[in-house]
Amino acid sequence: MKCTTCRFGYWSLFPVALVFVMSAVIGPAQAQGGPLDFLRRGEQRPPASKAEIGLSFAPVVKKAAPAVVNIYASQRSNRTRNPFEGDPFFERFFGGAPERARQSVGSGVILAKDGMVVTNNHVIEGMNEIKVSLADRREYEATLVLRDPKTDLAVLQLKGGTDFPFLDLGNSDDLEVGDLVLAIGNPFGVGQTVTQGIISAVARTQVGISDYQFFLQTDAAINPGNSGGALVDMAGRVMGINTAIFSRSGGSHGIGFAIPANMVASVVASARQGGGVVRRPWFGASLQPVTPELAETLSLPRPVGALVANLIPGSPADAAGLKRLDVITQVDGHAIDDPDGFGFRFATKAVGGSVKMTVLRAGKLMDLTVALQGAPEIPPRQPMTISATSPFRGLTVVNNSPATREEFSVSGVDEGVVVSAVEAGSTAEQLGFQPGDVLLAVNGLRLSDTAALDRAARNRTYLWRIVYNRGGQTLTTTIGG
Repeated sequence: MKCTTCRFGYWSLFPVALVFVMSAVIGPAQAQGGPLDFLRRGEQRPPASKAEIGLSFAPVVKKAAPAVVNIYASQRSNRTRNPFEGDPFFERFFGGAPERARQSVGSGVILAKDGMVVTNNHVIEGMNEIKVSLADRREYEATLVLRDPKTDLAVLQLKGGTDFPFLDLGNSDDLEVGDLVLAIGNPFGVGQTVTQGIISAVARTQVGISDYQFFLQTDAAINPGNSGGALVDMAGRVMGINTAIFSRSGGSHGIGFAIPANMVASVVASARQGGGVVRRPWFGASLQPVTPELAETLSLPRPVGALVANLIPGSPADAAGLKRLDVITQVDGHAIDDPDGFGFRFATKAVGGSVKMTVLRAGKLMDLTVALQGAPEIPPRQPMTISATSPFRGLTVVNNSPATREEFSVSGVDEGVVVSAVEAGSTAEQLGFQPGDVLLAVNGLRLSDTAALDRAARNRTYLWRIVYNRGGQTLTTTIGG
């Protein structure tokens, strides 16, 4: 149903709202005796001059847009196997299987003048050739510094340039529902585009996008290609990295999600430290939501918090004195609504030092201090890439340890070997193996370490019976040799 009054009655209120907005953009100096003087006096009226009508977001865009880039990534691989592939005579005269290239167009943000760029992991996942185009049409090759599937973030480094335009990361905890933001990116590959909206929610959980379910929600139009672009506030600071939309058609319906700047900062800090891995503190406990029934049992006024379901002996949570059925209500003063909220607050802490938690135990609140330390890598990971002709060809596996379980989100199993990578176009990828799978046994042989899988893969057999764990569920599959 269309409102017939909107065209004439409500539309006239838009300039008033815009004037309120731009008072924060152009600064208080112009409000003194200038076109915004009526705002200082608390008056609310339609704009009375061309100067008031002409206010815009242009100053913010001019500051932010040069640091938002377009990303073009491709992958070349022999994904289609010719029946004569591998025949020396055929390959001598006709070459190997034809290469296929995949293109991915997304966005990114330069966060340092040396050319460090952050984008979404799904923009560059599986790609081996990455190019970045700046707003002024300069183009640079980029190398992958770090990728973090758990947050859907990746960090790139531009090659061959210096003194790039860049944006500062803001503190996403400062945002409130209703704050104005701009989304800048490259939707549908049409070129750099700016859209405006407000913050609709500051702690949207249970969205199902990545391991850490804690997002900013905005009604600023975000479309395919905006992934990795900037969500900036009225000071031109990056408050989030646009990552996903809720849509039934593929276009914007006014429900977009961005990874908070505080999570981005923790990933960028790990990239600066080197090593190619995000260093996060290890908690060592499994948590579950507080249902209304549990809240009543635990004498909670509302069903909020994260309930401690299990503890790993010797973990930081265990050493701090947490117990089963404790309910974590705060982390460093931030209220915890559910386990996803806890995961965000804990994961954004730097390794080293400690964090204070408020827990409810037997109806009483108490404060506990938890050490922020990395998960132990015992046994050592001993990475192994399987090259033997087998269902595992193209897999890279590591030993199962608290560190690898934390890194690849493995739960419920502490044996076998963990899949850390799957080569694009390999036999293992075609069979559906994924990073985070835990291989437990092959043809009845329990896998004690990565070398055991390598030995099993070299065996000649007509049938492969594989036991593996995925997402906490143990599965068995049989593959012909």
